[in-house]
Amino acid sequence: MPVTLTSLSALSDLPFDEVIDVRSPAEYAEDHIPGAINLPVLDDDERARVGTMYTQVSPFEARKIGAALVARNAARHIEEDLMDRPRGYRPLVYCWRGGQRSGSFATILRQIGWQAETIEGGYRSFRRLVQAALYEAPWPCPVVVLEGNTGTAKTDLLPLLAEQGLQVMDLEGLANHRGSLFGAMAGGQPAQKMFETRLAMAREALRPGEVMVVEGESSKIGEVNLPPKLWQAMKDAPRVVVEAPLGARADYLARRYADVTADAARLEATLRALSRLHPADRIEHWLDLAAAGAFAELAAGLMEHHYDPRYGKQHARFADCPSRTVALDSLSPEALAEAAPRLAEAVRALSAG
Repeated sequence: MPVTLTSLSALSDLPFDEVIDVRSPAEYAEDHIPGAINLPVLDDDERARVGTMYTQVSPFEARKIGAALVARNAARHIEEDLMDRPRGYRPLVYCWRGGQRSGSFATILRQIGWQAETIEGGYRSFRRLVQAALYEAPWPCPVVVLEGNTGTAKTDLLPLLAEQGLQVMDLEGLANHRGSLFGAMAGGQPAQKMFETRLAMAREALRPGEVMVVEGESSKIGEVNLPPKLWQAMKDAPRVVVEAPLGARADYLARRYADVTADAARLEATLRALSRLHPADRIEHWLDLAAAGAFAELAAGLMEHHYDPRYGKQHARFADCPSRTVALDSLSPEALAEAAPRLAEAVRALSAG
């Protein structure tokens, strides 16, 4: 009997050994149930071929070709991916709608003797739970935003606040992006749907009613968008503002963005992308600093002329929100660890009203 998904939290309690996504690789890459493995019964080209035949020739001819492809791919997956599974193996199989692809594969697995089941409604039923959590339900806990100029080590402070007993959510980690023009990270960003799945699962793990700390962001991190309910909660939230001298921030950024400075071509291209916003002589000066390896000086110039003025305008939008300022002289790992209790105290004071 197909399994009905009733909540995101129930996923971890389902009595199955493995979740198998039989959709095409492109569908899986866009988003999938966390932890699911991809054993596509139709690859991207095969899925397109069957779909075209369904609409342009006939559903009957498409089903014949589709069945042959599914059987062939299922045999390959059993031989190459599932042969070591034990007698009592219990897989949970899903496709887009919980229909032919997952049903066909589950039937074959049952013939072996495995206790395979499908998900009622397939991936779409999971997706509806994600959307309900992020776009319909209220945000489950109060928010405090960790704010500050570029380079004030906010991302590094989040896990230190978690060590102080606060619950935190690393939005940039979920988006795999550092939230700036230089912020792209290895592996690239998830698709919007995948980001939302990560966010919804992180939301599900929160302790309701207890304050949550997030880093100050815009409504968009790289190419992914924050859901309106979370963004509204962040806009209305009290703020702990981290301040540090320009030199300390520049040294921190030179360390934090070592992957960018190690790629000369990427660094040059990113600096040139700022040409429409800054005078040509300033861009050339920054390029010279990059070529000379003067990365801390380059970071200082970028903050002084580009990031700090923009942060000032953004921060002014939240001037009416309650806030506390914590000043740091250094942003070394040791200094951040030492400052964490003070920051946690400021968060708790703000959340207490």
